[in-house]
Amino acid sequence: MDIMRVTISKNGIPIRLTYKQWAHIVDSHDYMAGNIDNVMVSVEDPDYIVRGWTDELIALKYHERTSISGKYMVVVYKEGDAGFIITAFMTSKPDKILRRGTIWQR
Repeated sequence: MDIMRVTISKNGIPIRLTYKQWAHIVDSHDYMAGNIDNVMVSVEDPDYIVRGWTDELIALKYHERTSISGKYMVVVYKEGDAGFIITAFMTSKPDKILRRGTIWQR
């Protein structure tokens, strides 16, 4: 597995981003190209952590500067023994995601 980057979650867990997963993110959301630093910072220093569908966590962080303007970065990831990023995208409407249930907030 080719690890591209690693960051540390709020719970102190290393969260990895593989080249394969980054390619999947950029293929699905082309505007994400060039935003890898924002993705990693969002996991490390989020504004909110929200419940996922099963055992995933969702980090939200507002970024003044992205490739498309000021937006919330949404990063879905898993912790556990080997934490990893599942997907990431941007939104200007965080309320829809916050409704899932905030676990932690700044």
